[in-house]
Amino acid sequence: MDDEPTAGEETDAAASGADTAASETATADDPPAGDAETADVDDATDTTDTSDVDDAGMDDATDTADTDDEQAGDEESAANDEVPTDVRKYERFTKMDGSQYDRVNEFLRDRTYITAREWAIARLCADFRTETGVEMTKIGENLPELVPFMTDTYTPQAVNQARDSFEGKVTKAGATFLYGAMSGFFTAEELDDLMYEVTEVAKFLLEVEGVDLAVADELDAEERISAVMRDVREQSAELRSEEVECPNCGHTHSLEESE
Repeated sequence: MDDEPTAGEETDAAASGADTAASETATADDPPAGDAETADVDDATDTTDTSDVDDAGMDDATDTADTDDEQAGDEESAANDEVPTDVRKYERFTKMDGSQYDRVNEFLRDRTYITAREWAIARLCADFRTETGVEMTKIGENLPELVPFMTDTYTPQAVNQARDSFEGKVTKAGATFLYGAMSGFFTAEELDDLMYEVTEVAKFLLEVEGVDLAVADELDAEERISAVMRDVREQSAELRSEEVECPNCGHTHSLEESE
């Protein structure tokens, strides 16, 4: 008869079989210890590499921004160095920052014979006059910096042409006005009204250029101009009553008769 295992032996065998099964299951499900360590190292390496790349990108962006700022600063500094000191300090026409040439031109054409170009350049020629003449090259090359509503540079020839045009128009306008004042077409009151109107336009242009006119000075100037014009009218009346020799025919005529 074969020997049969006792109850204790059966219990030990069962326990041994359970341990073996558990060991095989654990071996099949879990990766080797070496693989687990390698995966952890790879993850750490990936994280570190990404951080390095991001930092490098931010550094490059920062360097680029710094470079752009430096270049912009260098360009601005170079531009300032090229502009003469007296041009940078010129403060006329600052009240017209943002104004457009067309609007300024329209205003002047409605009230005067001159254009915005002639007005601005005539003022600059008076301000940049030296003992040897007018600095037309400086005016032309720096015209946009000197006058807000001027956008293009001018050659010295163009500056000279605009100044000559201004002087010619002032001469013609002066002759026209003086003839009107001397001709007797206006009464004393009408002449005063006319002088007030044209004086207001002239004062406005001066104020735009930066001239600070006190009220007392304005009233004094208006009174002196009116006094001069009254004298002009009186003298012209006497002149019209005199006889003069005609330069064409040589005959003597009364100015009042010829009118």
